[in-house]
Amino acid sequence: MPHRTGFVWHERYMWHDTGNFFGPVGASKNIQPIAHLENPEGKRRIRNLLDVAGLTERLVAVPPRPASENELARGHTHEHIARVKLVSAAGGGQMAKRYASTPLGPGGYEIAALAAGGGLALVEAVLDGRIDNGYALVRPPGHHAEPDEAMGFCFFGNVALAALHALEARGLHRVAIVDWDAHHGNGTQKIFWRDPRVLTISLHQDRCFPPDTGTLAEIGEDAGRGTNINIPLPPGSGIGAYHAAFERVVLPALDRFRPELILVASGFDSGAHDPLARLALNSSAYRWMTDRLMAAAAAHCGGKLVMLHEGGYAPHIVPFLCLAVIEALCGHSSGIVDPFDAMIGAWPYQELQAHQEAVILEAEQIVRLHLPCA
Repeated sequence: MPHRTGFVWHERYMWHDTGNFFGPVGASKNIQPIAHLENPEGKRRIRNLLDVAGLTERLVAVPPRPASENELARGHTHEHIARVKLVSAAGGGQMAKRYASTPLGPGGYEIAALAAGGGLALVEAVLDGRIDNGYALVRPPGHHAEPDEAMGFCFFGNVALAALHALEARGLHRVAIVDWDAHHGNGTQKIFWRDPRVLTISLHQDRCFPPDTGTLAEIGEDAGRGTNINIPLPPGSGIGAYHAAFERVVLPALDRFRPELILVASGFDSGAHDPLARLALNSSAYRWMTDRLMAAAAAHCGGKLVMLHEGGYAPHIVPFLCLAVIEALCGHSSGIVDPFDAMIGAWPYQELQAHQEAVILEAEQIVRLHLPCA
């Protein structure tokens, strides 16, 4: 069934300058650097494939706007915002205090604000009924950005700010965020740690990044206790593990919470071949997860589903993974076959393994015992 699917894109997203990459902060510079993995071409190849597939013309263009400082301050401290502005105006520099390299180029504040604003514009379009669902192909990504700290290539929490916009500016009471990026959505978790209005669910590779967050025990505090669900899957998890996690944890949690809007932090580094994770999804798995979330959105919130792009660093395969998601959102098949899909699906150990089952069982119990019913 065709849907009116919105699409956020802006050429300026491609101008976010990440330069060269040496590895984690403090790594030796005694080796030739490579282009930063979070670079424009990975996202431009997605847009190019959408054009070639004839999908772009079927999507409803939703122009982004810069998020204002007040809108950014819903999820970030004014000190953090000021620091991003200062480094940007000074010609750029390294923003990360911990872990992975997070460089900001000249003019990066304006681009990061435009990325955050793309999510706000898409939420507005869905809530106004101009579109049924949507995808924001933005950069830089956002889900690692904490209230007072840039981290993991992220400066502002795009998906968290989109949820806060729906709550604070549009009067919603319950928003769910599903994060299927390979890395833990630590920034999103921290912003909503005590906020019962937002259900945050992160499926990620256990302790891949950041190495000290994303455990099963992190379920929120005070009024937000039970509304933060982590599913830290073991390295090597693939199609069977994600199917089980969705059917037994993600979808029951959404049924219990009954959101008025579902947001997705859409990272494709959970796909096979990614250099920054060791998970094994193919495009069929991403299509299936999208279908399941669309069904949940139809059941709970009139189909209101908004996806914001996050990670994914294998440029040869990520465009096919994203194509599958957007085809599912708009209900149209381009006829383009992912040349990697069948091969990855036939890999051994794609079935649910016992050590993966143990994690999913514990997450299932957390939902049943701790997630409040709406």
